[in-house]
Amino acid sequence: MNAQLNTAVARILLEDEMEYPVEVVPIDGGGQFPAIANGDIHASLEVWPSGRAEEIQQYTVEGDTVENGGPLGVVGKIGWFVPGYMLDVYPKLATWEAFQDPEIAALFRTPETGDKGQLLLADPSWVYYGPDIIETRGLFLQAVYAGSEEALLATLDEAYSKREPLLFYFWTPHPAFAQYELAQVELSAHGEACAAKTEGESWDCGYPPDVLIKIFSSDLSDYAPEAYQFLKNFNYSNKDQIMMLGLAEVQGKTIEEAARMWIEQNKNVWRAWIP
Repeated sequence: MNAQLNTAVARILLEDEMEYPVEVVPIDGGGQFPAIANGDIHASLEVWPSGRAEEIQQYTVEGDTVENGGPLGVVGKIGWFVPGYMLDVYPKLATWEAFQDPEIAALFRTPETGDKGQLLLADPSWVYYGPDIIETRGLFLQAVYAGSEEALLATLDEAYSKREPLLFYFWTPHPAFAQYELAQVELSAHGEACAAKTEGESWDCGYPPDVLIKIFSSDLSDYAPEAYQFLKNFNYSNKDQIMMLGLAEVQGKTIEEAARMWIEQNKNVWRAWIP
C-alpha cells in the first residue's frame, strides 16, 4: 500500500497541477527493474535497497537503462518494538541490555516460553536476526513465531487493549503507527563490522536503516523533462506516509482519498516539487 500511496500522490499532482497524462501500471517488486529497463514503464517510486541490492547494482551501476532517482525521503526501519506504555513504566526497555536482566525479560514470558521472555516474530519464512541476537548477547528471551503479519497484529491489538507487555519484531513505516504508540528497542548499531559478516556467522547487530529510493527510465529526462524533475524532487517523510497509511488502513479511506487529503493539507511540501 505504501507504494500505491506514493504513486497516487504523484499521479494526482502530475495530472492536476502539471497537466501531464499518467498511466499507472501495477507491477510487483521483482518486475520493476526489467520493466523500466525495457521501456515498459518510466518510474517506480519506492524501492527498498536492502532487498534489491543486486538489481540496483545490475541496472543502475553496471547498466545504463535505469537511473537511481534519489531518496524518497522515507527511511525503512526494522527492529524490536514494545508498546509505548511499557517504556513509560520500564525505561530500561529503550535498549537491548534490558533483556540481560532475567527479571525484566520475565515481564514478557508466556506459557510457551517458560521463565524466558517472548520475542514475537511474524512469518517463519522471513529472515530474522532476532534468534542470533538472543544467543550471541545472552538474552533471557525466546523467539516465537506468530505465523503471519496478520497474526502478529492481532496479538498487538489484544495486548494494547489490555495494556499487557509485548516485545515483537516490526517495521516502519506501517499503518499500525497511526493507531498505536510504539517504541523501538535500540539494538547494537549496524556498522562496518556487521556489514562484513558472511552467511553463517553469528549476528549480534541491529537492522540497518533502509533509505528508500526511486528509480526512473534513463530516457525519462528527455521524454518528459518537467515530469522527470518533479519526480526527482518528490520527497517526503515517514510521518507523511504513515499519515496516509492511517487514513487508508485505520479510517477506511480509499488510496485516492488518502492521497488527496494529504495533498490538501501539505501544499507547502509538494509545491516545492514542481519545477
